[in-house]
Amino acid sequence: MLKIVERYWPVLLKGLGVTMEMTLISVLGGFVLGLLLALSRVYGNKFLRIISTGFIEIIRGTPLLVQLFILYFGLPPYGVSPSPFTAAIIGFIINSGAYQAEYLRGSILSINRNQMVAARSLGMTRKQAIIHIIMPQALRRVIPAWTNEFIYLLKYTSLAYIVGAPELMAQAKFIASRNFQFFEVYLVVAVIYLAVILVFTWLFGLLEKKVKIPGLEWVR
Repeated sequence: MLKIVERYWPVLLKGLGVTMEMTLISVLGGFVLGLLLALSRVYGNKFLRIISTGFIEIIRGTPLLVQLFILYFGLPPYGVSPSPFTAAIIGFIINSGAYQAEYLRGSILSINRNQMVAARSLGMTRKQAIIHIIMPQALRRVIPAWTNEFIYLLKYTSLAYIVGAPELMAQAKFIASRNFQFFEVYLVVAVIYLAVILVFTWLFGLLEKKVKIPGLEWVR
């Protein structure tokens, strides 16, 4: 296993870089999309609620792999031909956004409704109350779920090799097909994923401790 690391570490490192780039872009893009969807479901009018709910249910109700296939193999006949990297990013953002929307919606709904009433009674508009009162608390509470989504998405990026994106799993498949050491190569990749996930889990744990308000995390 050490020989594989020594011989192919530049290739594996390149693949890991692509994996991390895909994960970071996708989770941040998914957060923006998820936030818009969550706000539409909680505070939007009937039309926005129907659209956002329908989008979330369709995305969560279909496999991520199918969504990637539609983006990469299904769009070219209609004149849209995204690169493997672009197709994977779009697919991950859409998929992650649907799940993050539900995490955020649950977090928003966990805030006591009286806080909105109190903010409005102090002269705040609904928008100001959402931005300055509701969301700061909701974003704190969603960190554990957001951590899980980041970890899931980091692992899901391994599906991108199926559409040709040069991420870590694709590089591992390339290496294994050259030397036929499938067990050793994939074991190295598993260790890399595990190490990266443990590091980010620790970092998100620090973030959660830093931003929490002692005694007020789940007061309703």
